[in-house]
Amino acid sequence: MDNLISAFNWVLSTLEGLLWTHLLVYLLVGTGFYFTVRLGFIQLRRLGHAVTVLKSGTDLASGISSWQVFCTSMAARVGTGNMAGVAVAITTGGPGAIFWMWAIALLGMATAFVESTLAQLYKEKDDNGQYRGGPAYYMEKGLGLRWMGSLFSVFLIIAFGLVFNAVQANTITDALSHSFGMNEWVLGVILVITSGLCIMGGIKRVAQASSKIVPVMALGYLAISLVVVLMNLSRLPEVLQLIINSAFGWHEAAAGGLGFTVAQAMRAGIARGLFSNEAGMGSAANIAASATPTPNHPASQGFVQMLGVFADTIIICTASAAIVLVSGVLDAATVPEGGIAIVQTALTNEMGNWASYFIAVAIILFCFSSIIANYSYAETNIMFLTDNKRSLPIFRLAVMAMVMFGSVAKIKVVWQMADVSMGLMATINIIAMLALSGLAIRVIKDYEEQYKAGKTPIFDPNKFPELDELETWHEELAKEKAAKKAAAMAR
Repeated sequence: MDNLISAFNWVLSTLEGLLWTHLLVYLLVGTGFYFTVRLGFIQLRRLGHAVTVLKSGTDLASGISSWQVFCTSMAARVGTGNMAGVAVAITTGGPGAIFWMWAIALLGMATAFVESTLAQLYKEKDDNGQYRGGPAYYMEKGLGLRWMGSLFSVFLIIAFGLVFNAVQANTITDALSHSFGMNEWVLGVILVITSGLCIMGGIKRVAQASSKIVPVMALGYLAISLVVVLMNLSRLPEVLQLIINSAFGWHEAAAGGLGFTVAQAMRAGIARGLFSNEAGMGSAANIAASATPTPNHPASQGFVQMLGVFADTIIICTASAAIVLVSGVLDAATVPEGGIAIVQTALTNEMGNWASYFIAVAIILFCFSSIIANYSYAETNIMFLTDNKRSLPIFRLAVMAMVMFGSVAKIKVVWQMADVSMGLMATINIIAMLALSGLAIRVIKDYEEQYKAGKTPIFDPNKFPELDELETWHEELAKEKAAKKAAAMAR
């Protein structure tokens, strides 16, 4: 048995190293660069328009709005990694890692745009009238490869539906038991009940809960980071110069007295950015497909998810970097071990002991919102794999069991399982995206042409012969025409 466990751990470690040290970094960076060039740097040209699209989709009489979908995807993206992960990136790659984190986020915005546009393009309605879609759906409908979509779904369910939720629950109970001395079993039961109340209502209730939790947690964290920066405003130019200089090796960056190379800075920053914003992994595309977009065009949801990458990495991760760098915690003789300890020490030094409790509360909100958002991704893929109506209640029970398991167990090997599963699903998704890239770019350009002409973009599937069998968008076009006719008659 020991030999089998050792062999299993070796296989996991080998796959993890192959995927995340070599293959995926090049694939994700290359894909982001390719889409950035093909779309004419749309993430810079249309950033303001992305904000306008998000604002226009805040309220719907029925369905799931773009705002709710944005909040749900942010709930999954934003987690302890936005705090702890950034601190680890700085200690392993130096301040220059932050510059490369920004760079990969800008490339990832284009990738997120394309995968979310494809998810909307190939979405379908379930028996409850709810939109569903994502990489598995565009692999089946766009490429005609259901086996590929099924493989993607299995990897996503393992990573996001089960393993990550156990890890998030473990993080919550660790934070509360250490900060407040609460019993882990009691915390586990509370987590199971609260997460169960959200996920039992399905994807719509998850979206509603996320739209309330995410703004509170994000704004609270950004507010306290802004206070820290203002308290150390005189250090800001020095910190910015340090980031740029160390990113390009113009100055031997020091953190905790250690020097870092440009390669170390790039590796740490790129890894942090990729893990944080999930662009290209195919996860956020699942919830992007569930939106009723405004304007009613697949590309409009691409703008929304592009903005999600920007908010996650450029804004929230930068807030964590600012807390760590301007506070001077890394200049101390003894640097705390662990990313979250560095952020906690920086805040405590600047704001007082109450900051440690703030971090504990922030972790709770970040991780709880991730649990329910991760579930929403997995639900769509369960529905892709089977039409059996009993499957969802059974899966929800499995998710709650994993939340309980994660609350009380010591889980190290599951991190490797999650990383391998996520790496494999990302690899499959990138292959599918590149295969469908020509169509995706044409759809996005169709949106831009209408927008430049002063029209509200409306998607007409008849412009794309390969989409004749997509019933959803033909139905949407018929609704738009009927609505315009009714409005004209009313005049």
